[in-house]
Amino acid sequence: MTPAEIAWRVQSILRDVGDRVRIPMKLYPSPVLDPAVSEPGFHVSDVHPADWQFLSDSTPAAHKWRQDLVNKADQILENRLSYFDLKNKWHGEPFNWNYDHENEKKPALSFAAGIDYRDFKTNGDCKLVWEPNRCHHLVVLGRAYRTTGELKYAEAIVKLIESWLDQNPFGMGMNWRSPMELSIRMINWVWALDLIRDTGLFSGAFKYRVLQSVYLHLWDVTRKFSKGSSANNHVIGEAAGVFIACSYFTEIRETEQWISEAVQILEREIHEQTFSDGCNKELAFGYHLFVLQFFLFSAYAGDRTGRSFSNAYKELIEKQLEFLGYMTQRGLPLQMFGDCDDGYVLDLGNTPDDPYGLLCMGTILFRRSEFKAYARSFREPAWWQFGKVGLETYMQVPEYRDPNLSSVAFPETGLYLLQHGGQEGREQLNILFDCGPLGFKTIAAHGHADALSFTLKAFGEDILVDPGTYDYFTYPDWRNYFRSTRAHNTIMIDNEEQSEMQGLFLWGRKAECELVQWQTNADGGVISATHNGYQRLHDPVIHQRTLELQGSAGTVEVTDHLVADASHTLTLFYHLAEQCTIEEIATNRFLVQALAGKIIMELDSCLEVKIFSGSENPPAGWVSRGYHQKVKSYTVTGTHHFHGAVTIRSRFTVVRTD
Repeated sequence: MTPAEIAWRVQSILRDVGDRVRIPMKLYPSPVLDPAVSEPGFHVSDVHPADWQFLSDSTPAAHKWRQDLVNKADQILENRLSYFDLKNKWHGEPFNWNYDHENEKKPALSFAAGIDYRDFKTNGDCKLVWEPNRCHHLVVLGRAYRTTGELKYAEAIVKLIESWLDQNPFGMGMNWRSPMELSIRMINWVWALDLIRDTGLFSGAFKYRVLQSVYLHLWDVTRKFSKGSSANNHVIGEAAGVFIACSYFTEIRETEQWISEAVQILEREIHEQTFSDGCNKELAFGYHLFVLQFFLFSAYAGDRTGRSFSNAYKELIEKQLEFLGYMTQRGLPLQMFGDCDDGYVLDLGNTPDDPYGLLCMGTILFRRSEFKAYARSFREPAWWQFGKVGLETYMQVPEYRDPNLSSVAFPETGLYLLQHGGQEGREQLNILFDCGPLGFKTIAAHGHADALSFTLKAFGEDILVDPGTYDYFTYPDWRNYFRSTRAHNTIMIDNEEQSEMQGLFLWGRKAECELVQWQTNADGGVISATHNGYQRLHDPVIHQRTLELQGSAGTVEVTDHLVADASHTLTLFYHLAEQCTIEEIATNRFLVQALAGKIIMELDSCLEVKIFSGSENPPAGWVSRGYHQKVKSYTVTGTHHFHGAVTIRSRFTVVRTD
């Protein structure tokens, strides 16, 4: 930690000490409002109920979009929400905002900065409290109003915001604990209130209460912008919320300085936190999607208010979309690489892990045929952002025609795609190989111990997977398992982690990778790399892995070479996707059955092989596709005791059926 960061943290402690006295006494500022301002700074959507006929005539999926939206909004009218592993869960009447509705825990309504949000026993899972307080469901109601014209959806927004204001006095309780949560809430309030702007409901005493709360949101966030080792996706979200709220709620006079500061942060952080090849530096696909939304929606607000961001800023958004597009060539679901907590900014008709809506927006913004091919069709989120003009622009972008996949390198990120086959079809083979950094900055908060790990897709479906994240706070043992070396398709030495865990979001000594070979050809190619994570052992071990894809033969060859002086035990892990089954057909030879095809997996004859499914001791045989969601799968392990150097070979062969 640098001296500057230490000084900032000391100042933060002193600020909180002062706040502990003055906030309960309500000794905080009030907004100066301009009564002459009657219009918001920008409008979030020009879509009206009559436009849906135009959409339906152009987009076959529009009828389903409308029906799904109305069904979801009707559930929200009953205070029923679905998020993480909660499905259609009732949240009380009136809506209970200060509650973990899964674990039935109520955090104290005490001084916010004094709440230990990681203390599950006292306060529940903070993410389960924060998620409904992000107010995504208000935007769903706003969209339902704009789709149907029915006033009940708009009135529900007012009722819910009023109940939030009643239950959440400034600076008290979990919902004032994290500046990023305040920022996401402001963005959703902007979209929800603007979607119902023509009803006249956002007026009078209600409007004044909202503006007072928005001002306190802004004042609090701008005092607490994340810095130093904490300045990851949080500072991006904080600045995006401030910029968007200030740009919209123009009745609040004292916003120009906050806007200027937010722009400076966003312009700085998009460079600081994005590799030149387009990937987010936290090296976690869930967070790549998350921060891309912050950057994209901020640019949208900037263009609509005449405060456009720089060309360099927009070029990096384009680069982020380009990287995302390459990841979708493998089809969905996206690889669960690094942490993911299902976070998203706005519900515009897409799921948190859906890249297609963002790529569709990118098609309209940058008019690139590749983005249109990645998006695969016009998507509902683009409709809510750009309306009829956006759909017309999308249709005018030429079709991209390149039927074949090719291998692609992202050298700064350290990710390599070995691919073979067509953009569509059962002959696809895709490998994503990781020989990049562990994570962002010194703490690498959202990285996983996945050096030299790889994932495999065949027939357009997952075969070997990264098992995911599952949890942050409620189950610390599962948190550590899912980010551990043993939860990735790589090798563990002497039951030691490649990189040292020091906390739920903190790493000590980190494995560093080095590329040895990258060679592509029409059949796929070869990738080889090493890592030094086991150099810290009393007898150091070097691990070098080489993968070769021979697409026309339908084979993937994996060669692991380990070099040491003394004796060690290696354990090789392969994690199968949850839809796969496995059957041993000969010694160390297995038939893996997927939904659309079969693969023969052959492991080195020296390995002692075990297969786990749904095991808790040791943890193995699980896949988590969402926060607090996990299902049984199969994990194949191979153990070998060696002295000096050893080479371990694995082979995966597609069973041809034609």
